[in-house]
Amino acid sequence: MGWGLRIAAGALTVLTAGSGLVFWGALRVTAPGPLEHAETVVIPRGSGLEAIALTLEDAGVVESPILFLFAAKLQGPLKAGEYAFPAGISVDGVLEMLRQGKTVVRRFTVPEGLTSAQVVALLDAEPALTGELKAVPKNGTVLPETYHYSYGDARSALVERMQHAMTQALNDAWKNRGPDLPYESPQQALTMASIVEKETGVAAERAKVAGVFVNRLETGMKLQSDPTVIYALTDGSGELGRVLTRNDWKFESPYNTYVAAGLPPGPIANPGRASIQAALHPERHDFLYFVADGSGGHVFAKTLPDHNRNVAKWREVQRRQSGGAGNGDSPQD
Repeated sequence: MGWGLRIAAGALTVLTAGSGLVFWGALRVTAPGPLEHAETVVIPRGSGLEAIALTLEDAGVVESPILFLFAAKLQGPLKAGEYAFPAGISVDGVLEMLRQGKTVVRRFTVPEGLTSAQVVALLDAEPALTGELKAVPKNGTVLPETYHYSYGDARSALVERMQHAMTQALNDAWKNRGPDLPYESPQQALTMASIVEKETGVAAERAKVAGVFVNRLETGMKLQSDPTVIYALTDGSGELGRVLTRNDWKFESPYNTYVAAGLPPGPIANPGRASIQAALHPERHDFLYFVADGSGGHVFAKTLPDHNRNVAKWREVQRRQSGGAGNGDSPQD
């Protein structure tokens, strides 16, 4: 055989072997992987291909880091993040998730009626978030909702989203507010909404409670809302942890609506959309008082004598229940 034929035969052998290797690799890449159970793995930001391959091997997602590296170099860039890999996922499937950035979607819920200090405490306790908040947002500036985020997102970025959501919700509600309301600004409406939020957890009562406080504002009566006293006593940090006393009602603070007339200087909590709507669309009625009824709701009254009778009934319920507590007004003198 001449040299030309020998070279051609050798090239054909190498090509055939190479094709076989590629075919074998393709089968391995698409074959089920070693992962026996679903596994969540975090790929840190800045990880190179080798670091990613070793992380996946340590987690049992891939069996051969070399095969992963070989296949990864044939695809586009891979994205960091938190991934939930299903059992038996192939190398090709892993690369598809990493290439498209199909990370785990986490949820952070801000309950209605929390102070901003309480919201920050929840954020600080969330290990999947990063960075420290330099300051506590003002009360009423974050919207209680469920927010989606990814592992490694900054706490400050999530707060910015909450604040943007509140600004948008308040602006939209203010534009569509009811007529003849005693508010000079959206901020005052938000302050009223925060009081309504803290006074009742019964959705059907929010507009009626808002109507009571609107009536008081319009008649020049002090709001006399217990949650404002609690806010003043705790400096907005959260719950008081005890029952209010008559001496508490005398606590000097612009937020104590037993002492100060009109609305407080600002919100006492972060109200939800429903309470904002209630403040801007209060129920029109003649009620000036309300107190807990013992069943989770409240009973409303137009006159002080009727209210005091309702208070007496509530205190009897408390005695039967061994000292349960409720929202609403305290008895008037």
